[in-house]
Order: sequence, then C-alpha cells, then structure tokens
Amino acid sequence: MPTFYFDRKDGIPIRDRAGLEFPAIANAIEHSKELARRLGSEQPRKDPALAIVVIDESGAEVHRERVYPDVQEPT
Repeated sequence: MPTFYFDRKDGIPIRDRAGLEFPAIANAIEHSKELARRLGSEQPRKDPALAIVVIDESGAEVHRERVYPDVQEPT
C-alpha cells in the first residue's frame, strides 16, 4: 500500500514525517478533508492560506485541501 504524507501549510510548512498508508489516492484525499475539518474547528482564526497538502511517496503534491474554503485570500 502506498504511503501518503499530510503537510500543513500556511506560509511555513509543517512536514509530516511518518505518513499513513492508504490503498488509493482517493482515500488519502478523504483523510485530508477530515483533517482540514478538524483543524478548522480547533483553530477558529480563519487563515485563508491554511491548507492540508497531500504528498505521495515520490514527493509530488497530489491534493491541497483548504482548511477555510469560504474565506477569501486578500488581494
């Protein structure tokens, strides 16, 4: 089973060093959505740049889930 890493990014990234195994990318994406929901409820600061980034074993970004999708980035 492939390993996926779930980095937290909001300017300075927080790297996931352990990762988790999932049978498919879709499962890892669903996990990132759950992480984003939990983080959003724990940190009500509404930072539009905060995201959970899913990285595959090769180091490629496969998905980016915004924690606060309804908050607009400043222009």
